[in-house]
Amino acid sequence: MKIVAQIKEPVSEEMEIFEKKFHEAMSSKVALLNRITYYIVNRKGKQMRPMFVFLTAKLLANGEVNERTYRGASVIELIHTATLVHDDVVDESNKRRGFFSINALWKNKIAVLVGDYLLSKGLLLSIDNGDFDLLKIISVAVREMSEGELLQIEKARRLDITEEVYYDIIRQKTATLIAACCSLGACSVKPESKEVEIFRKFGELCGMAFQIKDDLFDYGETKIGKPTGIDIKEQKMTLPLIYVLNTCSKQEKKWLINSVKNHNKDKKRVKEVIAFVKQHGGLAYAETKMMAFKEEALALLSTYPDSEYKNSLELMVNYVVDRKK
Repeated sequence: MKIVAQIKEPVSEEMEIFEKKFHEAMSSKVALLNRITYYIVNRKGKQMRPMFVFLTAKLLANGEVNERTYRGASVIELIHTATLVHDDVVDESNKRRGFFSINALWKNKIAVLVGDYLLSKGLLLSIDNGDFDLLKIISVAVREMSEGELLQIEKARRLDITEEVYYDIIRQKTATLIAACCSLGACSVKPESKEVEIFRKFGELCGMAFQIKDDLFDYGETKIGKPTGIDIKEQKMTLPLIYVLNTCSKQEKKWLINSVKNHNKDKKRVKEVIAFVKQHGGLAYAETKMMAFKEEALALLSTYPDSEYKNSLELMVNYVVDRKK
């Protein structure tokens, strides 16, 4: 049994119902929009985010979920999809999960409008049902994601990023959405309880570990996931590189920065950078940090009674750091 299927098992019924509700939440009177949203629904990924929502809710409510839980999962997926559609436009990316991106098939103008439409659908789903507490969680996540992306762009130009700034960037860019999923799940069944903050923190820790794992893929030998060296080519500052920049000699630092800034398209030079980062302990350091985030997340879970939902969340945390792509 594949690990993702194992994680999904305790919420498989809810996920099926969610699929239908999510599709309904996207519907429009405009035929073109319906064609595009149908395309989006049929090329979905692993759907980790709604799983986080349902597993958290069921863990805290003895296996029960309610309509608010479904709406929370739908809103987070609508908004996540909107950000992906917009990201593909910004990155001029023609592929997403092996399929053509919306901008590749329908051009940028339509892709931006579709992203805006999905965002507004998500916000209205909360407003129409008076889920203002859920709406606040999601709105904060959207704000932080935008700030994180802009912070990364601002810092990438200078390449003198500290580890602290790197954590700020990934906390906002990646971790905030997973944090929102878990706090939404908690808030849907236990509004205004301390669990809302505990599970927000749990999701954030998972997200931090997830992003560091992504950074490590850039130094992998295999072509699984993203090609090696792509972050270097895009001048993205990742944890292994930041660590080595902050620990190597002045001369080596100069060479590294020059390589990333001016020779990032040179395959041989990128390979040299990857080898240098490996030799100087960059990967080992990033792995240690990733494991620390994982352990902290598991420690938060350990205070809750055993259940299949807790097991699945533990599996999810381990999957985040063990995945192969």
